[in-house]
Amino acid sequence: MRLPEYADVRSASIMAADGGFSSQMLPCVFSPKSHQYLALCAQDGRLRIWNTDSKTLHQEYVPSAHLSATCTCIAWGPCRTAKEGPQRKKRKSEAGPPAETTDLLALGTAAGTILIYSTVKGALQCTLDGGHSGAVNSVQWHPEENVLYSGSDDAHIAEWDLQTGKMRCKWKADRTAVTSLCVSPNGKLLLSAGMTIKMWDLETKEVYRKFTGHSTMVTTLCFATTRPPDSDGMYFLSGAAHDRLLSVWQVRSDRKDKNAVVSFTLTDEPRHIDLLKSDSKEEAVRLAVVCKDGQLHLFEHFLNGPCKKPLSPGCSVQVSSAGGKSGEDDTPVPVPLLAASLNSDKQSLQLAYGSYLQPVIETTPVNTAERHICLVRDIQTTLSLSIDTAISMVKTPIVNEKKSKVLIPGLPGHQAPLKSAKQSSQPEKRKKGTPTEMTIEERLEQVELSAAGKGGEKGISTLQTDSYAVLLVQGLESKDKNILNRIFQIRKEMLIRNTVSRVPLPAILPLLEELSIKIQGHPNSAHAAVDWLKAVLTLHTSYLSSLPDLVSQLGRLYHLIESRVKGYQQLLRLHGKLYLLMTQVATSSSGHNVNELDHTAKLVYEEESSDEDEASGDEGLPEDESENWEEDEDDDGEDMDTMEERQNHADEEMREDSKANGDESDLDAENESEEE
Repeated sequence: MRLPEYADVRSASIMAADGGFSSQMLPCVFSPKSHQYLALCAQDGRLRIWNTDSKTLHQEYVPSAHLSATCTCIAWGPCRTAKEGPQRKKRKSEAGPPAETTDLLALGTAAGTILIYSTVKGALQCTLDGGHSGAVNSVQWHPEENVLYSGSDDAHIAEWDLQTGKMRCKWKADRTAVTSLCVSPNGKLLLSAGMTIKMWDLETKEVYRKFTGHSTMVTTLCFATTRPPDSDGMYFLSGAAHDRLLSVWQVRSDRKDKNAVVSFTLTDEPRHIDLLKSDSKEEAVRLAVVCKDGQLHLFEHFLNGPCKKPLSPGCSVQVSSAGGKSGEDDTPVPVPLLAASLNSDKQSLQLAYGSYLQPVIETTPVNTAERHICLVRDIQTTLSLSIDTAISMVKTPIVNEKKSKVLIPGLPGHQAPLKSAKQSSQPEKRKKGTPTEMTIEERLEQVELSAAGKGGEKGISTLQTDSYAVLLVQGLESKDKNILNRIFQIRKEMLIRNTVSRVPLPAILPLLEELSIKIQGHPNSAHAAVDWLKAVLTLHTSYLSSLPDLVSQLGRLYHLIESRVKGYQQLLRLHGKLYLLMTQVATSSSGHNVNELDHTAKLVYEEESSDEDEASGDEGLPEDESENWEEDEDDDGEDMDTMEERQNHADEEMREDSKANGDESDLDAENESEEE
């Protein structure tokens, strides 16, 4: 059986973790060789060691600073001979090789300290502090000596002597944080990784080789072979954050090892790796990789040189539940895998899946001939059986409903009739003066669906902002769509901001996921979800910017907003064209409805006849003067053009004309008067 989609694995992992609002992968490691124990740290900061044979909790340790200095990494120590209490002497026939068991466990914390826990004693053996100023990201044991190596955010590597509990030496490994370490099988080389991978000589503490090829922080390092480096047969694996490839590097004697020789394709970032190392070229390397999305990929490859094409997994395993709840679709729900280990028989796997607080451990055979395997498991039944078989110090008494009595608090001597729980089906009316606590159903009744937000009934106090915040957190934890829909339909801006400001920080990411789902839905619900999204991004910007994997957490919301913004300009242009078209249609339709124009004049102006104007205008004016007036107008038009040029000589010419023609002008005047 194969799941239709595996896109909800991350949400399933969040749901599987009890009370956890973060999808961060927590430390989870099987013990070496025998795989008898599984050590993991849950969200509460406690170390739990489970017995894989009996499927029960073997030990539990609570560090003194488990809340402030949480556990960041776990590493099992090498197997050693168990030294328990005094035992009777055995005969030579009964005597055999001493049994090797896993005892010590190293825990790196966010405060920079390292805790050494003994599973045989069931107590803390020692504490290594004073070596790092930042969080410890990786711890590795030396395979032969009693030495421990640790890498931290302060970009340093520390070497610890476990016999004295003190630090031997410390050196700077990179410019950025040291995120992963790995010691070679012969104990002479050490791999460290931040942005680049460096191989150190543990005797001189100098760089032996450098490997570059990852664009993000390297989170996984592991040696794949036990061959010496001079034989060109030493290989190691590396995986980086947000990278879906697992790279294989070869340590060559000619130092031509700048690029990875083999790469394995994955569905998500690698989180847990278990492999069976190769001793020779004829022996293949078997690899089991648990990815961040909860799937398991199995590989088998002969490491004898470079391979150009990435290798796909030979088999992929995923776990799913049997089906949905009653009354719902029986669609299987993916269950995330926490860790996996390869057994020596090469036919079976040991899996841990489900919740970090109570994982399900199972040994199952796997047919690697199939490319995809889906294991359907009823997790609820498995957990209920394990809880029933577990020893509990709390005993629940059996109550007989027929003989039991219900005591009602009141004044002494009160003779009110006693009512059982079944008889009092209807709730009593509350008095106005008695303060009572409202149930969830009553709170939901008080949440108004309208945008106006009317108040509650008389005598019942309306909900405050704290109640909305509590309801919102309860809805996110229980995935109750009814509560979330009622809360998201609030439209008051101040009420939304006050509610979002009171939401605890672990609930911010689930709230953003629900809002992104709402935005992708119906436009009415999307319009209401935008106001909530705006309030979350403005009020909790500092918390969101502090998340290390912000891109992966808000990837769907980022792509949604980016796609909407890209189409905004095109929508504006379309809106403008449609608006212009509608206005033209409206004006053309209104022009056809105009009535016929009235052509009758509102005002008539009549001019007088031209004969009357000539008679009235020419009376008392001589003909010569009228002609001279017209000629003067023509002369004036011509004289205006040459006035400036003749201005200097005009006075002299006028004087000469007046002297020469002075008598003639007088005669002309007399003749004109006689003619008149």
